[in-house]
Amino acid sequence: MTDAREGAGLKGRRIAVVLFNLGGPDDQASVKPFLFNLFNDPAIIGLPGLVRTPLARLISSRRETAAQANYRLMGGGSPLLPETQAQAQALQAVIADRMPGDEVRVFIAMRYWNPLTEETAADVAVFGPDEVVLLPLYPQYSTTTTQSSLQLWTATYAGSGVSRAVCCYPRAAGWIAAQAQAIERKLDEAGEASVRVLFSAHGIPEKLINGKGDPYQEQVETTVAAVVAEIEARRGPIDHALCYQSRVGPMKWLGPSTPEAIQSAADDGVGVVVTPIAFVSEHIETLVELDIEYAELAHQKGVQPYLRAPAVGIEPLFIDTLADAALGALNRTGVAPHGQGCKADWKACPHRNGRHAA
Repeated sequence: MTDAREGAGLKGRRIAVVLFNLGGPDDQASVKPFLFNLFNDPAIIGLPGLVRTPLARLISSRRETAAQANYRLMGGGSPLLPETQAQAQALQAVIADRMPGDEVRVFIAMRYWNPLTEETAADVAVFGPDEVVLLPLYPQYSTTTTQSSLQLWTATYAGSGVSRAVCCYPRAAGWIAAQAQAIERKLDEAGEASVRVLFSAHGIPEKLINGKGDPYQEQVETTVAAVVAEIEARRGPIDHALCYQSRVGPMKWLGPSTPEAIQSAADDGVGVVVTPIAFVSEHIETLVELDIEYAELAHQKGVQPYLRAPAVGIEPLFIDTLADAALGALNRTGVAPHGQGCKADWKACPHRNGRHAA
């Protein structure tokens, strides 16, 4: 019997799914060039190139030694690429199972280290896709992550295929369920101890919200509300708070900071379960900042227990969400969220503006 999709001429396509992430240094020698690429991104330092590039060289030189020490705590380099490769393999298997008549390949494009966007764009062009789906591994949209990645891809890719982008998925069902389950396992581990769930997201400067109209904060809050609702539907009310980590520089960043939230827990005499609410893979911000630096701070403040829920990684619920997002995007062009995106009319929202960049 002929498949209805085959009769409609929809089988036999080459489909490229491109996963975007920031990347991380492979080894000690890669730390400085990784930092340079990071700080030379105009989305990170919004100065003209003639000023930004030498400044990026200066910052990367000054931070190299300290950053190398942190990466040594993880064996010398970042685990982000192997973690992302595992996600890509899992996603490719799920999509191939759902679409056996099509040739599907999942690619990885890192913003600041290998495989860099330019390399991946060339690889995708060689593949010669009929369809291209751009899928960030940033659930919440920000000018500093998704917008930067999409802009570079658009400027770089010159291959075949009809392209479309998923800008965000802050409330996608599998993403929410995977986090809720990870947190609940830690709540069970805490037993009868009084604990507060700290949803720790990577911070950004407040001026990006107020000036550029970046929807990141709203979308993080959307994710937190959805995860809390899922947990409370099974367990009843939980003590929780949203906080932000990884602040750098003198500007005012979103708050409260995660260290401030740990201090508040100490003041209130409760332990904490920390969950990385904006990260989908383990890397320096989780394995060093959360697991070592903030764990030591909690110990100093007498916060017990200090538990950390893992990133979703290759949790099947999350991989299924990525597959749903990729396959759902095949029915359209342009850029759109998977599920609920922005609620307010944010200036930088690419879906509302009908473009990849604000």
